[in-house]
Amino acid sequence: MRFIPVKTRKFMPPKDDLFKLLDQSLKKLKDKDIVVVTSKIVAIGQGRTVKIRSMAQKIKLIKQEADGYFPDQPHGLTLKDLTLVAYAGIDRSNAKNHYVLWPKNPHQEAKKIWAHLKNKHKLKNLGVIIIDSFCLPLRWGHYGISIGFWGFHPNKSYDGTKDIFGNKIILGNSNYVDALAAISGVLMGEGNEQTPLLIVRGAKFIKFTGKNTLKEIAIPGSGRPDFYSPLLAVFKRNR
Repeated sequence: MRFIPVKTRKFMPPKDDLFKLLDQSLKKLKDKDIVVVTSKIVAIGQGRTVKIRSMAQKIKLIKQEADGYFPDQPHGLTLKDLTLVAYAGIDRSNAKNHYVLWPKNPHQEAKKIWAHLKNKHKLKNLGVIIIDSFCLPLRWGHYGISIGFWGFHPNKSYDGTKDIFGNKIILGNSNYVDALAAISGVLMGEGNEQTPLLIVRGAKFIKFTGKNTLKEIAIPGSGRPDFYSPLLAVFKRNR
């Protein structure tokens, strides 16, 4: 399996043409490739940017954009699009004096990118992952996490199978989409690398599909237990 970062031109706030950038930068894709795209260029492509004025403005944006946040500390950990993330994903790096918000409807945006690239490169199978930076509690450092994807099954379920001693596995899954996002994020970088695109090639364990597979990974509404439920219960919810 190969991870191939793709260097691009600067993608310019407040709005730029994402699909033109994809066509300029991705000259040749192969069947069963997975294209990884940073959330920032997807958001800039949507025009989801705000000129920076003040910290009060940022806190207002966080409250507006977050699905949930700590009432006494909105400028911190938030819930956004089934993800625990800082500041509702709002970022100012590589944004030319703008705040960049998270993309609207990231799974549908991943589908649009998937359909465009699949048609342009005449592919039978293709995956798309939109990623952003994420950090674990009690640990320094960032890595990539998916906020939208399309074209493949995001995990492998071991639920109901047996382990090496014959014991039944309950709610066991391998999260493929976020594992690929994490490795991709390391190789794409967090600074001035200018590689907002990456191609994953040769991921033979991935099963491709044109269907919406979000429900295979999303816990809310599925009736499954979530270790983070006690933490999320104290969030002020917008939706």
